[in-house]
Amino acid sequence: MLADDEAAAVEAAEAALAGFSPRFQEAYHGGLAQKLGLFGDQDAAVLADDLMARMAANRADFTLTFRRLCDAAERPEADAGVRDLFIDPTAYDPWAVRWRGRLAAVGRTPAATAAAMRAVNPAFIPRNHHVEAMIAAAVEGGDFGPFDELSAVLSRPYDDQPAHTRYAEAPEGGGADYRTFCGT
Repeated sequence: MLADDEAAAVEAAEAALAGFSPRFQEAYHGGLAQKLGLFGDQDAAVLADDLMARMAANRADFTLTFRRLCDAAERPEADAGVRDLFIDPTAYDPWAVRWRGRLAAVGRTPAATAAAMRAVNPAFIPRNHHVEAMIAAAVEGGDFGPFDELSAVLSRPYDDQPAHTRYAEAPEGGGADYRTFCGT
C-alpha cells in the first residue's frame, strides 16, 4: 500500500513513475557506453543513440554489430566487418571516426578496450532460427545433438568459439519478417 488516502497514494505512485524514465535512460546509456568501450564516458549517450539510429536505418544486426565493434576497437581494419552489416556501409564511417576519437580520449590501450567490450558484447545469443532447428530435430527426429551443441555454445556466450561461428550469424534476410508465437 502506498498510502491510506487514495489521493496521497496516487501522488506517491506518480512521483515514483516520474523518476523511472531518467533512471532507465541512465542505465540504458550506461550499458551502451560499456558496449562501445566508453566506460565512464558521461557523454556517450549521443554517440550511442546515433549508432542505434544508423543501425536501424541500415538493418544492421544488433548483436553482430556490437561484437564486431570489439574487433574494430582493437584493429581499425576490422571496420570492414562492421560496415558489411549495414545496407549502406558508408553510414558507419562518420560515426566510426567520432567513436575512435572518443576511445582515444578514454586512454586505454586498444587491446584493453577490446577485451572489456568482449566481456559485455556476446558473440552468441539464442537466435530463433537455431532454436527452431534444434526443437525440430528433437521433436521430429528424436535427435538431441543440436540441443546439446547449442546449449554448450550458449553456456559461453562471450567466448570466441571458431568451431561454432554459424551460431553467431543472423538468419537469411536478417530475420525482419520473422514471427514467433511461442515466446522464443
